[in-house]
Amino acid sequence: MKKLTKLISFLIVSLISASPTFAQTPDKEAIEKGVNLITTKTYTAEDDARILELYKDLRVADVSDGMDMVGLPNTGLVNEAIHADWVDLKDFAHVFRGIAVTVRYVPTQKPNRPDPGEDFEKWEGNFYNAYSNEAFAKVIRPGSAIVIDDVEDKDIGSIGSNNILFWHKLGATGVVTDASSRDTDEVGLEKIPLYLRKKGRGIRPGRNEIESVNRPVSIGGVLVCPGDVVVGDGDGVIVVPRAVAEQVAKYAAKILTNDKAGRKSLYESLGRPLDKTVK
Repeated sequence: MKKLTKLISFLIVSLISASPTFAQTPDKEAIEKGVNLITTKTYTAEDDARILELYKDLRVADVSDGMDMVGLPNTGLVNEAIHADWVDLKDFAHVFRGIAVTVRYVPTQKPNRPDPGEDFEKWEGNFYNAYSNEAFAKVIRPGSAIVIDDVEDKDIGSIGSNNILFWHKLGATGVVTDASSRDTDEVGLEKIPLYLRKKGRGIRPGRNEIESVNRPVSIGGVLVCPGDVVVGDGDGVIVVPRAVAEQVAKYAAKILTNDKAGRKSLYESLGRPLDKTVK
């Protein structure tokens, strides 16, 4: 009898475990307070490193073909208006692959200037710390790609040569924004991969404030979730959903291998010296 009871219990647990789970619709009270309906998944540094190893040589074009092959054509390709701020055709230092850390800034409704008699630097510092900070820096680690959904309609330099260098020091491989950056000459000299829509000059205080960190954002018509794979090169930026990242990389690697072999043969027939793109 005890064995039968244990067997029945095991079968019930197995059936429950095998059944699909559905998120419950939030009640009215919860919705009134604001709810997030897309779950943020987290991944270990080891798993991130394993995924990035699969993408270490892949180009945006290869990854785009891989997305086609897993049934996601025209998915993940960021609008071409978001482009490389600078391009290095010798060492390809502008190319990057990373795991998305996302942040969203929104237009502020706070006053855009100090109160009468208030010191500007004090007001500015408080605005940065209280409303338009960089909380996402706490979760940057080696291999991170910083993806910033910002206010594209305003002249805001949320990114500059100082903070992007700090993010790079923390481990960021590149930065993508649907808005702007300032100090772009210096960023180019620092050779930190940056993909942006336009140049910016203004500061953040009085213009935007941080809304969320590591929540889904929209960049150039593409959904980016924390943990997705982001690849940027001279062709632009592509985002690969984490759920299909391994499969996409597998197909993309074959495409790259075949492309290298074909171009190597042409190089040799033309008597051209082989460069790193065909070796």
